[in-house]
Amino acid sequence: MTDRELTILLAEDDEGHAYLVQENLRDAGLANQVFHARDGQEALDFIHCQGAHTGRVPNGPLLLLLDINMPRVDGVEVLRRLKADPKTDEIPVIVLTTTDDPREVKRCYELGCSSYVTKPVDYDKFVEAIRRLGLFLSIVKVPSEDERK
Repeated sequence: MTDRELTILLAEDDEGHAYLVQENLRDAGLANQVFHARDGQEALDFIHCQGAHTGRVPNGPLLLLLDINMPRVDGVEVLRRLKADPKTDEIPVIVLTTTDDPREVKRCYELGCSSYVTKPVDYDKFVEAIRRLGLFLSIVKVPSEDERK
């Protein structure tokens, strides 16, 4: 595995949540490049280097932070498609959502998510959860996109 820096793809349709996630990851000391996809289709296009991301060259490790409730293609469907495709099934997916329904949590783990994090509604708890996530992401090892199948 390469030591190239982890790229984080944040699939989040709520601009406020996306901003807070990115700011709090930075505040936690995470300097990684974060790409923001505003819906599930844009996340899939980024991963598959299609659409607006046709010229993107897969380079280094990639991790997806995935909201569930998004337009065009929801997060559960994004997760299902990624894990069903041998070219993308190794991409770590951390579901980061406000949905805390145990059935949804179970379904995402059954589909292959790496972790499921509920975004707290309380601002201070939200900030703390993202800070902890940033600390985790600063030490996690992820396979490189260009070294996959």
